[in-house]
Amino acid sequence: MADIISLLPDHVANQIAAGEVIQRPASVVKELLENAIDAKASVVQLFISGAGKTTIQVIDNGIGMSPTDVRLSFERHATSKIKSADDLFSITSKGFRGEALASVAAIAQVEVHTKRAEDEMATSIKISGSKVEDQKVSVAPTGTSIAVKNLFYNVPARRNFLKSDKVELRHIIDEFQRVALTHPETKFTFLQNGSELFNLPAVNFRKRIANTFGNKFEEKLIPVEEMTTFAGIEGFVVKPEFAKKSRGQQFFFVNKRFIRSPFLNHAVTAAFQGLLRDQYHPGYFIYIQVDPKSIDINIHPTKTEIKFEDEQNLYAIIKSMIKHSLGMFQAAPVLDFGRDPSLDTPYDLQQNPISNMPSIEVNSSFNPFQNSEIAISESSKKNWESLYSGLEIPTEYPNSEEELKLSIDQAPKVFQLLRKFIVTSTRSGLLVIDQKRAHQRVLYEKFLSSITKRDMVSQQLIFPEEIELTQQQIALFGELEENLNTMGFVVKQRENHLHITGIPSICSDKQLGQLFEDIFSPAEHEKVTSFSQADYMAKILSKSLSIKGNLSLSVVEQQALVDDLFACKDTLTCPFNRKIFITLDKEELENKLD
Repeated sequence: MADIISLLPDHVANQIAAGEVIQRPASVVKELLENAIDAKASVVQLFISGAGKTTIQVIDNGIGMSPTDVRLSFERHATSKIKSADDLFSITSKGFRGEALASVAAIAQVEVHTKRAEDEMATSIKISGSKVEDQKVSVAPTGTSIAVKNLFYNVPARRNFLKSDKVELRHIIDEFQRVALTHPETKFTFLQNGSELFNLPAVNFRKRIANTFGNKFEEKLIPVEEMTTFAGIEGFVVKPEFAKKSRGQQFFFVNKRFIRSPFLNHAVTAAFQGLLRDQYHPGYFIYIQVDPKSIDINIHPTKTEIKFEDEQNLYAIIKSMIKHSLGMFQAAPVLDFGRDPSLDTPYDLQQNPISNMPSIEVNSSFNPFQNSEIAISESSKKNWESLYSGLEIPTEYPNSEEELKLSIDQAPKVFQLLRKFIVTSTRSGLLVIDQKRAHQRVLYEKFLSSITKRDMVSQQLIFPEEIELTQQQIALFGELEENLNTMGFVVKQRENHLHITGIPSICSDKQLGQLFEDIFSPAEHEKVTSFSQADYMAKILSKSLSIKGNLSLSVVEQQALVDDLFACKDTLTCPFNRKIFITLDKEELENKLD
C-alpha cells in the first residue's frame, strides 16, 4: 500500500498560513503598519486603491532592511522577535518584518524598495505567489516602501468572499485607527484612491483621539489613570451623554497593541451602570501597560485576544478607576456632596449641652370649623354638585336596528394592545400587527419608490442643521450623497461637516442626529444585508425613522398605519425579513375558549 502522508509544497503551505493571518485587505494594512512602527519610523504613509483589493502601499522613513533581511523577511517562520521558546512569553514589539510577509506574498504580488542609512544603494525585490521574480540594487530614500497588489489573485475563492468596497474600506479604516491611536508620536497619512482621508500629526494621546474622531471630540473625554504594581493604566472615557448605540469608540490597548476583551469591556460597562440610556454603549480609550511575562498574546492568530495572568484584579482596578473619574468630573452622582463650612458646629461648642430650649404653646381647644365665615354653605354644595351635571350615565339602549347599526359603525375598527400591537378584525378572525415592523415596511417601500421615481417631497428647515463627521464618515458620505438627495434630504458636505437644509416630509428634524448616527454606524453596516446602495439606505432610514414599540397611537394613527401597510407590495415581512403580523382565526379562538 502506497504512503498517504506527504509534505506540502512551500507555496501551498504559505497559502494555508495566509488564511489564518490574512483574512481581508485590512489584515495586510495592519501587518504593514505595525512593521513600519517597529522599524522606528516617525512618518508612515498608507495608500489604498480599490478598497485594498487593487493596491495597498505603506511607505515609512524607518531604519530599512539589508539585502539579506529583505529576502529572509519573506521566508516562512522568519521573525525578528523570537530567538528561543522563552521569547514567546516576553514579546514587546510587533515584529520587525518577517512572519506575516510570507503569508502576504503567498496570495498577492509584492514589490519592496528598502534602504538603510548606512547603505549607499537601496534594494528592491518582486515576489508573486511566494516566488521571487527579481531582486536588484535600486535608488530609494532611507526607509521602506512595500506595495501589495491584486490581493488573493491566485486564490479566487477567497477573493469572491470579500465584501463590497464600502465594507472593506471601513475595515481598513478601523485597523488604521487602531495603530494610529496606539502611536501618537508617529505622523500618519492615509489616502484612498488619491483622496486624503487622514492627516494625523505627531501629538499626545488626547490630541490624537481628537484628530482621529473630530476636533470637538476632545470636549467629550474624561481622563482616567491608575498606577499599581500590577499594571499602569491611563486613557480616557467618553462622557455618558455622548454614548452611542454602536461600539465603534471602544479601544483597549495592552503594551501598545490593540486587543478585544469582553471581560474588561464588562468592567467599563459596570462602571457606567445607571448612567447610560438603554441599548447605548460607553466609549473609551484605555492604555494598559503590564509585564509581558504576565500575558499570553499568542492565543489568536491575529493577536487581538490575549490572556492575562490576573484578570480579576485588572477588572476591579478598571471598574474602580472609571467610577472614581466619573465622580470627580461630575458625570456620576457621588456620596460626598459639598457642604457649607459655615453650617458646621464649632468644635468648642460640640460638647456643650443644649440650653434655652425653645418652648411651643398649643391651644388645644381651637376648632377651625366654628368660624361661620369658612363653613360650607348649602349654596356651595350646589356649586360642587353642578360639576357633575354632564356625567349622568345613560340608561336607555338602542331600541331600533338602525340605531344599533349606527352605534357599531361609529365604533373604532382597530385598537392598540400593550402599546406595541395593533389588533383589527377580519372575516375569519383577528389580525395582530407589530406596529414597528409594519411602519418599517411602509417607510422602506416609500423610500425605494422615491429613489426610482425621484419624487420624494422635501421640507425646508427654518434653521439648517450642522452635523460633524469623522474622516471615516466623510469617506462613506461620498457614496451615500446621491441617494440621500433623491430620498428628500438637501445636504452638502462642508469640510468636516454636513450642512442640512431640507429633509423628507416624513422625517422630523429632531430625528436627524440619531438618523445620521445610524447611517454611518459600523454596527448597522454589519447587520443590514442589501443588494444595492439604494436598498441599504432605504433599510437604514426605515429602521431609524420608524415608530418604536411602547408608543401609544391614536385610533386615527392606528387605522392609517393598517391602511398604509396593506397598500404595500409586500405585507408579510418587514425589510429585515421578520413577520409583521399573525392571524387568529375563529377556530383557534373557539378552541382556546373550550
